[in-house]
Order: sequence, then structure tokens, then C-alpha cells
Amino acid sequence: LPVVFWFQPDIIPGQCWSFRGFWGQVVIKLPARIWPTAVTVHHVSKADSPSGSISSTPKDISVSGLDDEGEATLLGTFSYDIDGDTHQVFPLKV
Repeated sequence: LPVVFWFQPDIIPGQCWSFRGFWGQVVIKLPARIWPTAVTVHHVSKADSPSGSISSTPKDISVSGLDDEGEATLLGTFSYDIDGDTHQVFPLKV
């Protein structure tokens, strides 16, 4: 079954969970071990954006996890296409 995380359940266009500057980092600690197979990124479309622009959309994204020794392991890197679908799925290394 897919595991879905909503960082903020009441997000509406213009009221996003944003970063300052050109890059950011998110750390998510889960209560149990998981083996993720993909990451889905969803961003508002240009048509639904209050400003008509989505230039602040995250583009280059990397995902890491912790191995059994607690060391970071790169699971994947990908680029979100702002001209593509608003929902984009990126497979991770197994």
C-alpha cells in the first residue's frame, strides 16, 4: 500500500509550505521502517496559481534515506517539469 504524507493538510494556492532562498532541506522521521519505491511531487498549475506563475516550484530534487548503520544513502535525484503534469512520480533506487 502507498504511504502518503501531507505536510500541511489545508494547503491552498498561495498558502504554501515554502523555503527561503534557492534551496531547502526536509527531514522526515517516521515511526517505523519503510522501503520507499517512488516519490510523488504535486504542485499547483500555472492556471490555478494566484499570481499566474509557478517559478518557485521545486525543480531539482534529491531523496536520501538512512541505511541500517544510520548513514545517508542516496535513493534518487530527479527534476520536476513545470510544463508537465502537476502530479509527477519519480521511482527511487531499491
